[in-house]
Amino acid sequence: MNAAGGITVMIRPPKYESERTIYLPDELVTILSEHVGQHTPDGEPSRWLFDEDGKPWHDNLVDYRWRSTRTDAGSTHRLHNLRHYFASGLIAAGCDVVTVQRAMGHASATTTLSTYAHLWPTAEDKTRAAASGMASAVLTVSRSGQVEVTRSRQ
Repeated sequence: MNAAGGITVMIRPPKYESERTIYLPDELVTILSEHVGQHTPDGEPSRWLFDEDGKPWHDNLVDYRWRSTRTDAGSTHRLHNLRHYFASGLIAAGCDVVTVQRAMGHASATTTLSTYAHLWPTAEDKTRAAASGMASAVLTVSRSGQVEVTRSRQ
C-alpha cells in the first residue's frame, strides 16, 4: 500500500502479537471522536485516524510531525516518552504489575518489572505512608508548633 509521500508500506498487525485493548478515558474518546468527525465526516470504516489524502502516515512522517510539534511547543520529549508516561501514570494510580503489563503489551510481567520496578512503592514506602496516616489521626500541630495528642473517645 502506498502511504503519504508515495512511500510503500506494509500494513500488518502489531509486532509479536501484541494487539490489545486499551481502556481510554472518556475525555480522550471525545477528542478522538471530534477529530474523526472533522477529518472523516463520511464515517468510512476503512479510514485512517491520521492520513494525508486518504493514505496512512508512514513511520518517518510520524517522527517528522512529532519533532515539528515538539519544537513548536519548546519540548524535548521523544514520542516514545509518552509510552513511559502512560506506564508510570498507571503505576502512580495504583495499578498492579499485570494490569500495567497488559496495557503496555508486554509478553511477560518480567519485562514490565525490569523497566518500571523502580516506580512501584516499596514496602518501606507503604509502611511510612501507613504510619504517617496513623500519626495524622492522633497528632495535631498547634499554631505555636507544639505537637498535641488528640484523644479519641471510644
